[in-house]
Amino acid sequence: MEEVKSSELAGVWKRVVVVGGGVAGSLIAKSLQFHADVTLIDPKEYFEIPWASLRSMVEPSFAERSLIYHKDYLTNGRLVVSKAISISNSQVLTAEGRLFTFEYLVIATGHNDNFPKTRSERLKEFKIEHEEIRAANTVLIVGGGPTGVELAAEIAVDFPEKRIILVHRGSRLLEFIGPKAANRTLDWLKSKRVEVKLQCSVDLNESSYETKTYVTSSGETIKADCLFVCTGKPTGSAWLKETAFKDSLDSFGRLKVDENFRVKGHNNVFAVGDITDVKESKQGYLAQKHALLAAKNLKVLMSGEKETKMASYKPQPIKVIVSLGRRDAAAQYPWTTLIGRVPGLIKSKDLFVGKTRKQLGLDARISEY
Repeated sequence: MEEVKSSELAGVWKRVVVVGGGVAGSLIAKSLQFHADVTLIDPKEYFEIPWASLRSMVEPSFAERSLIYHKDYLTNGRLVVSKAISISNSQVLTAEGRLFTFEYLVIATGHNDNFPKTRSERLKEFKIEHEEIRAANTVLIVGGGPTGVELAAEIAVDFPEKRIILVHRGSRLLEFIGPKAANRTLDWLKSKRVEVKLQCSVDLNESSYETKTYVTSSGETIKADCLFVCTGKPTGSAWLKETAFKDSLDSFGRLKVDENFRVKGHNNVFAVGDITDVKESKQGYLAQKHALLAAKNLKVLMSGEKETKMASYKPQPIKVIVSLGRRDAAAQYPWTTLIGRVPGLIKSKDLFVGKTRKQLGLDARISEY
């Protein structure tokens, strides 16, 4: 194993290692890069704005703004394009056998994603998916959570001639929000001729990918040219189960954190984003809130101030906007439910891509690569 030496700044600044370059990890690395000797470890050379991915499937050029090289915002830190495979109380080990020592660690590995290493490969994936959708007569989508619903809406708006079938095992769509918003979303999809089959599942093991034939739990056979599985992804914590942090995981594989985002039992280790056990919905804008608050607390500790100066986080009430194509959206706030153009004006046109780019210190518009 090779131990990586820190830069000359290590004698002045504390060494902070951030594992995971998603929504929370990218923002906390960017926020700390001029306050610490920051190392970001991520399997990819880029950050992908996840809520923009579905638009990129129907409009591949949209990904030019939503796939961001880590080096574009991390101008004063070290980027390591690799997987973290183990961790101790003071070091992180990568798949290539490199060791990175830290005074402070941030774990932000979110959910497992099997994305390619390079930005160019990811752009090619979007183009291939777009061609598959364009050439298809029938598109089958499995999963009626926000991903499945938003994908069905994107295809229905951009390709209204396609037959779209959305299969969901639950009794209603979007089960994490209220029934009123879910029912109004169902009505919107039906108005776009999307066939929604509730309390139904597809046995992917019994399906034939060669003949493009899929059998549902009700015994129905669906022939579809294109299949997208939009079910939940496992938490990105499997690599922690054989480490000193195994006892810090809850039964769902999430890291138990305190109100300051420190991992319980580890005063120099923070966790942010979807990998935490914070009792709230797992959404991108909340992961950003985690990152900013944890960055603030890390600055307190690194400056030698008292721990009592750290900020505390309170789980947020549900606030969800599910985009429905380019103009409409369904929104649930603690006080009301909206659907149509008004919530669509908030999210659906740009999907917060410009706002996210600005938060990382980048031009909100397209960047030339």
